[in-house]
Amino acid sequence: MSFEIDCEIKLRKDGEIIVDLQRAQFLKKIAETGSFDQVTEEFGLSPGEMKTWLDIIRDAMGGPVITIGTSGRVVLTESGKRLLSEFETRSSAAKSQVQNLWKKPWVTTDGIVMIGEQIVLIKRGREPFKGMYALPGGIVEYGESVEECVVREIEEETGLKTRVLDLVGVYSAADRDPRGHFVTLAFNLMPIGGRLHGGDDAAEATSFNITDLPEMAADHQMILSEALLKRDRYARQRSPSSK
Repeated sequence: MSFEIDCEIKLRKDGEIIVDLQRAQFLKKIAETGSFDQVTEEFGLSPGEMKTWLDIIRDAMGGPVITIGTSGRVVLTESGKRLLSEFETRSSAAKSQVQNLWKKPWVTTDGIVMIGEQIVLIKRGREPFKGMYALPGGIVEYGESVEECVVREIEEETGLKTRVLDLVGVYSAADRDPRGHFVTLAFNLMPIGGRLHGGDDAAEATSFNITDLPEMAADHQMILSEALLKRDRYARQRSPSSK
């Protein structure tokens, strides 16, 4: 199964199509071969069809786009060359935009949930990092806040209901995920209900003591370390001895 986006470029004037991909290829082929009849036959078009189109272009451009050169070959006029060049330039730019449409960074969230001295992790059930442990999280859906996303993803993947405590940090290295550029916002969260079990794309959900953690996917070990440091700072600030 594949998913494709087709980009078709058409130059219009006063609502009339002047050049599309087929007609641009026709002009280019004429410039290469110098033969109107040969190209018309190759494209399976009647001379009448092409004459009608060439008349439309002539009226739109204020002059013919092909003519007979000194050698007797059919050549593009300066007007024809400009028209073909403009189409190819716009077509190339549009194709580049379409090809890079999905290469924009994806926004994701990851959640750090602690139950006592235990950290909640999931075992990934899908690639990338299938079989490795990771922080629960996922892609932000359209119309959803990042806080809503991390709470939703944690419940879907671990069965736990949580409340956001604070933002740990933003992790945006372009090479942090082999699927592409994923920017993640990591949050500390507090469990407020539910029952720990694996769900969605998590093969399992479990908890590990913070002193005995497994190898983790991507940069999740670093994210977790920074989250724990932040929790420790808050704990010290709130302790009676720090006042």
